[in-house]
Amino acid sequence: MTKKVSVYRKEHFNAAHRLHNPSLSAEENKKIFGKCNNENYHGHNYELIVKVTGEVDQTTGYVMDMKKLGHIVEKNIMDKFDHKNLNLDVAEFKSLNPTAENIAIVIWEILRREIDESLDVKVILYETERNYVEFPAE
Repeated sequence: MTKKVSVYRKEHFNAAHRLHNPSLSAEENKKIFGKCNNENYHGHNYELIVKVTGEVDQTTGYVMDMKKLGHIVEKNIMDKFDHKNLNLDVAEFKSLNPTAENIAIVIWEILRREIDESLDVKVILYETERNYVEFPAE
């Protein structure tokens, strides 16, 4: 039997965004996105959980060195997202609506490039205490 273990890194970041689809009318955007379509943006205190799953390395006893995981998240996610306007400051959202779902996918795509392919990566993103998304979904 393969013994897989999951390790987790939890972070917190603050970011502003506006949910808006430019191909829709102002009325349609307001109807779909409500207050989240505020043209002056609005913000969230996001909680990010990065889950990495794999076999325990027999030499180190690690699935992944947590210091290395922390550094990867800090450099590639926190520096890019924290205290930013996602629509204006993050290139991936120049033409992608920064919904919680899309933010989680973008974070996963960034991390996937940085973490060994032999390890599974999952992103759980809390937009509020009661609303969160995960990618990939199970």
